[in-house]
Amino acid sequence: MPLLAQRLAIISFVVTGLFVTAPAQTAGGPQPLLALESVSGSEPLRDGIQIQAGPAVMRITALRNDIVRVRVSPNSVLPEDASWAVLPEARTKSIDIQTSQDASSVGFRTSALDVRVEREPLRIVIRDLEGNVISADAVGRPTKFQAGGFSVFKQMPGAEHYFGLGDKTGQFDRREQAYTLWNTDIGPQESVDPLYKAIPFFLAINGTRSYGIFLDNTWRTWFDFGKQARDAYAFGAEGGPLDYYFIYGPTPKQVVEAYAYLTGKPPLPPLWALGFQQSRYSYTPESKVREIATRLRNDRIPSDVIYLDIDYQDRNRPFTVDAKTFPNFPGLVADLRKQHFHLVNITDLHIAHAPNQGYMPYDTGHAGDHFVKKADGSEFVGIVWPGPAVFPDFTRAQTREWWGGLYQGFVKDGVAGFWNDMNEPSVFDGPAKTMPLDNVHRIEEPGFATRTAMHSEIHNIVGLENARATYEGLLKLRPDERPFVLTRATYAGGQRYGFTWTGDNFATWNHLRLATQMVLNLGLSGISFVGADVGGFNGTPSSDLLTRWVELAAFSPFYRDHSNKDTLPHELWVNGPEQETIRRRYVETRYRLLPYIYSLADESSRSGLPMMRPIFLEYPEIFAPSPPSFEHWDTEFLLGRSLMIAPQPFGETVDDYVVSFPPGSWFDFWTGERVASSPSAPSSGDIASAKPGTKFPEPRKVHPKLDTMPVYVRGGSVLPMQPLIQNTEETPRGPLELRVYPGADCRGMIYLDDGHTLAYQHGQYLRQNLSCDADAKAVRLKFHARDGSYAPWWKFVEVVVYDWPSAHAEAKVSGSTYPLKTTYDPKQHALHVTLSDQSGEAELSIRGKTAP
Repeated sequence: MPLLAQRLAIISFVVTGLFVTAPAQTAGGPQPLLALESVSGSEPLRDGIQIQAGPAVMRITALRNDIVRVRVSPNSVLPEDASWAVLPEARTKSIDIQTSQDASSVGFRTSALDVRVEREPLRIVIRDLEGNVISADAVGRPTKFQAGGFSVFKQMPGAEHYFGLGDKTGQFDRREQAYTLWNTDIGPQESVDPLYKAIPFFLAINGTRSYGIFLDNTWRTWFDFGKQARDAYAFGAEGGPLDYYFIYGPTPKQVVEAYAYLTGKPPLPPLWALGFQQSRYSYTPESKVREIATRLRNDRIPSDVIYLDIDYQDRNRPFTVDAKTFPNFPGLVADLRKQHFHLVNITDLHIAHAPNQGYMPYDTGHAGDHFVKKADGSEFVGIVWPGPAVFPDFTRAQTREWWGGLYQGFVKDGVAGFWNDMNEPSVFDGPAKTMPLDNVHRIEEPGFATRTAMHSEIHNIVGLENARATYEGLLKLRPDERPFVLTRATYAGGQRYGFTWTGDNFATWNHLRLATQMVLNLGLSGISFVGADVGGFNGTPSSDLLTRWVELAAFSPFYRDHSNKDTLPHELWVNGPEQETIRRRYVETRYRLLPYIYSLADESSRSGLPMMRPIFLEYPEIFAPSPPSFEHWDTEFLLGRSLMIAPQPFGETVDDYVVSFPPGSWFDFWTGERVASSPSAPSSGDIASAKPGTKFPEPRKVHPKLDTMPVYVRGGSVLPMQPLIQNTEETPRGPLELRVYPGADCRGMIYLDDGHTLAYQHGQYLRQNLSCDADAKAVRLKFHARDGSYAPWWKFVEVVVYDWPSAHAEAKVSGSTYPLKTTYDPKQHALHVTLSDQSGEAELSIRGKTAP
């Protein structure tokens, strides 16, 4: 019986007394069971409470008023307090609490939460201070330990929704689904689980209250959101510590920010990493790479990055170059830089097992004892792209330092970034396409006890520590340059080391739809800088599918066109000039929006909020009451707070569809027109109670042509845009454009720095907040004083106010008595005003005036 089924079957046991320990059985029979049934003792702590439940111990502590940590051990000793995911400064922080107890429970209160442990049966119940239950252990389903693993059961209210867990496919809402977290090299098909990443964090939303749970366990873990039980969800692991964090909002945005507080925020990426990126498995020989670069520039497709997949290497050996197909690799890199392209090389973690062949990565790795061992102590060798290969033991700090040093040659050549693939780790001839679970890793890491660990414990963090080793190595080799690292596999906290993508997807309409949902759930799981391979990696997209994918991905954080060998090319110029023209326009829109996109990257690096957001992250009220009052909350999404993208729910259909709008006013991004929301569809109750012959209003439907991706701007936005450039190293020519869309809570932000160094960490940046208000006769745009010392490229600012009724206007800047010249675009109902750059506090006031 599968492990998950074994554990869920335990529910049917009738348990009496404090706990049960089933007698040991022969191999293959039932395993010893410990169920935490009642409290046998308690001890108040400064920051929480410690509970005894027979031989088991439970410690519940408050890290902050809104974050509670729960640790449980089946015996009297809690496991080692260490984590690969949670930052030490967060994990060791705690607050003073107010102890509380009565005849039925013991617990404590913070300024936000009331945490109680009911004595009989033992249940953790967490309420807000008004007495509303936020989270509670399930009645009759105690926490259980068996066969080295554990299961935790929580009540599942009927109106609660669940999101997160990283790059899972299937429905957007995790409710009524079950998942396994075990990093696996497999294409993301609709019915396949597990996939590439293990991020054991989920966000729960129930009406106006949200919370998150992060299970900090690196073993094979599982989550069941009511697939087997109607009223309970469960999570557990096959081994390792029971250590989880409860995070309270009450808004979903607060939960995501608090999770980032625990596991880290993403670093600010280089600006070029937010540009358009072209890749294929593989561009070879060298002349092909030059051809692609030249075509991108000749066709004036704005772009910044070209990738080299494994075929550039000598016999697929990492950190080598095939001199036959790339005879002048340093010259190629230099020539690409002259064309303002950044080169990204793939460097898989498997090192060719090539003793006595002069292969430096193996020779130095073997000499330094840097490779994973088999159970018998010998080097583990598995088959991957180079053939027989060995695998760095990234749980050793000295191994990560050695790995980082391997990039010295490529860095010297000028390679800009690196792509860590196959790091689940994938082993072609291994059990379940990975290495044996009894392989041995050595944990030699500050903050951890020095010990050995089986691969079953370390497997899910191999990708995380691989990306970490690359990131830290690049920082050491280029101390003032922001590293660019792209990784396929990762664990919670992987956002600290850069970018990821959704893996080997397929060129199908359903995978285009899945791309949105996977990127959104990764964003909720802490991974902000993420995207899906444009056009689909496997298979050849139809011309319309590729065009739609290019359009949609222009509004995602990571924008890379990538394809597999043996597929037809799908660079933007394939399918003829008409399709290329449409695709180019969306790439151009991306580059015009870079001031907004870069400001979102800055916000993400400071708050942990994702750039690409589900509607409910900004508008949680769509879940109150349940079911959601928003028809397409699983396909529409936001880029930041201001842009909403509304693709066809099923792109392959020719059906008309209704665009759902969150509360407030909205504008068409392309036309500037204020958009009227469609009337809500009548409920079944409305229809049942209506008089005979009642006609309900018809919702307004859209049917966009191929060249139009519906994009809308939130009323109450100041959207910064720039003149078109062909790459991020080009200085825009003209003014910075500030598009003002009047509405409630009107605001925006500008962020700028040099785009690639770490000077921003020392004050060399520009960050300026903007706010606006409007009434029937006037609009006022306020420039707040700037932070930072970086000088902008613009000398003038062009303010464009939408929904302005006529050409008759008077515009003035505070401190000046002279009116500014205005122009009017009647087609877009937009008033244009150009003024000098405003670095300090200033207000632009625009008033209507009577026609002469």
